[in-house]
Amino acid sequence: MRMYNRYIAALSFAAILFNSCDKKDNNNSEDPGANSKFIVAVSPVASTGVADYLLTADNLDEGSITTARNGVEQDGTYRYYVTHKGLFFSMLYGQGNPGAVTAYTLSGEGKLNKVTNFQSETVQAFAPADNDILMMKIPRSQTGGNSALWYRVSTEKLEIVGEGQSDIVAMANNGERAHFTWLKQVGNKIYAPYMSIKGCCGDGFGTAYPDSAWIAVYSYPSMTLDKVIKDNRTSYIGRYFTDGLEVMENGDVYAFSSSVAKNGASFSSTKPSAIVRLKAGVTEFDQTYLFDIAAASGGWYLTNKLYVGNNLFILSMSNVKDPYGVGHRFAVVDVVAKTFKWVTGTPDPADITAVTTTNYVPKDNKTGYIGITTVDSKSAVYKIDATTATAVKGLNVEGGTITAIQKLDKK
Repeated sequence: MRMYNRYIAALSFAAILFNSCDKKDNNNSEDPGANSKFIVAVSPVASTGVADYLLTADNLDEGSITTARNGVEQDGTYRYYVTHKGLFFSMLYGQGNPGAVTAYTLSGEGKLNKVTNFQSETVQAFAPADNDILMMKIPRSQTGGNSALWYRVSTEKLEIVGEGQSDIVAMANNGERAHFTWLKQVGNKIYAPYMSIKGCCGDGFGTAYPDSAWIAVYSYPSMTLDKVIKDNRTSYIGRYFTDGLEVMENGDVYAFSSSVAKNGASFSSTKPSAIVRLKAGVTEFDQTYLFDIAAASGGWYLTNKLYVGNNLFILSMSNVKDPYGVGHRFAVVDVVAKTFKWVTGTPDPADITAVTTTNYVPKDNKTGYIGITTVDSKSAVYKIDATTATAVKGLNVEGGTITAIQKLDKK
């Protein structure tokens, strides 16, 4: 409890810092008067870990941008990004050390303007929820305690407006620990899928329960735990630091499982990489629906998804299991019709070295933009048409590896 109180005190101090502005990192690379910009995060070419640069662009379909004497440098490596309510959040993953939260708005001149930068505990999951960013710190071993710590950052007040904890050992109820893969707002609930992990004994992310999926259901904004729902037709939903849920226009929720659970050094799940469903308003898995992606793809498995609308998803796919790697081949699925098509027009998977997992969709029911870097160190944004399962190369990015693509509108 003393550790928890110290954490809350640190958050309270961070809330004070959250209101301080720092104008020194403004990006002056864009034309004035823009109401929106695309933000492309790029890790510059270097031999060791280097912080991302945030570059801005007017479109993603053509042209080029560069890290040379350009962009807003981030503090620290391993940054992750989310855009909500006219704010672009840059989150530092501290790898056991304190993290940081930096947020930007788009100024009247179309420049990135830093509005906050504060230190906090490193969080392992975060997502937009109402007018907040909900963040969660999840201890992976007994030394970190038995509770995940959550807090709500208001995008209106620019301060922390709520915090609490949730017992992840009691939640798992099997001698292991619940480790949330991500968070998703569904109506007035937060769905938090988790993997069951040992958290000890030299096999921290291993599990004796590889053939089950769980979702913790919380009321929002109180974050009161309502229930835990379970399905035994897939392995866990999402992956470490990877969103495995999507809410559709009709309120149905689709859940994506890579089937990469391990026990020791071996992949131990007997379940296929698959998609399952929860019907709108029903906090139980729909036992009438399962889309076997492994069977549809001829033995491949999904690593990430991008929803473009009208039941269509772009999937990153791999034929080599890896709990953390991102697939280098792409497919389009219609989750209602259960159709599967390979995407053409992207580089050969063997020539790809990196694929972005934070990507942009214009909500036109067909288009997704994904960043790809190839073995010749060339990076570009690829425009994928999900209705035709074809891709074309768009914006070229010089001087580094694309790590994220977002769009920021003037607040």
